[in-house]
Amino acid sequence: MRILLSGANGYIGSNLLPILLKKGHEVICCVRDKSNLEINTPKSNVEIYEVDFLDKTSLSKLPKDIDIAFYLIHSMSGNSNFENNENKCALNFREYLNQTKLRQLIYLGSILNAKSLSKHMKSRKKVEEELMKGDYNFTALRAGIIIGKGSASFEIIKNLVEKLPVIFAPSYLSTKCQPIGLDDALELLLKSIDNDKMFNRDFDIGGQEIVTYKDLLLIYA
Repeated sequence: MRILLSGANGYIGSNLLPILLKKGHEVICCVRDKSNLEINTPKSNVEIYEVDFLDKTSLSKLPKDIDIAFYLIHSMSGNSNFENNENKCALNFREYLNQTKLRQLIYLGSILNAKSLSKHMKSRKKVEEELMKGDYNFTALRAGIIIGKGSASFEIIKNLVEKLPVIFAPSYLSTKCQPIGLDDALELLLKSIDNDKMFNRDFDIGGQEIVTYKDLLLIYA
């Protein structure tokens, strides 16, 4: 299948890409900077496009003959415009996808079960709502923190434990979360591909244990 992979040089995208290629898929990679994309497998089944999702004309150069698309881009910017920018990216992408032969869009978002969502979580909810309006089957996987070597969450935990001999625990360390391992998250993304049982549905994905952030620090220590 021809699979469009947005965020191909991000943490999830860069780990998903070699698996897709190994399975024989043709992959269209969307990145902001080609020089940051490392591909250690044969590139015969890879197309790379530099894309600015805020710019519709930038998206117009992408191919129309695609079967599956992954939307893996998120902003962690503290910029006051980040919510508008994220929503605009989703809108532009949806409008592009409506011009293609796409069968399914797979979105990796965040678990949204809190009564009071942060700005970033509210933004991701709006992105999901925007993407699901398209003329294609839509699958949303909502994850908590994804744990794996190199992930932002793992590196924060690692740095806190290794660099601070004593931590005065702020209240947020008692917040509960349901982390999922990188390999498990990737497996679920792969199982979503062209799976009609997952069309037009959303799924919360996480590990078996619910822990606090303090627990994660102690486990690593």
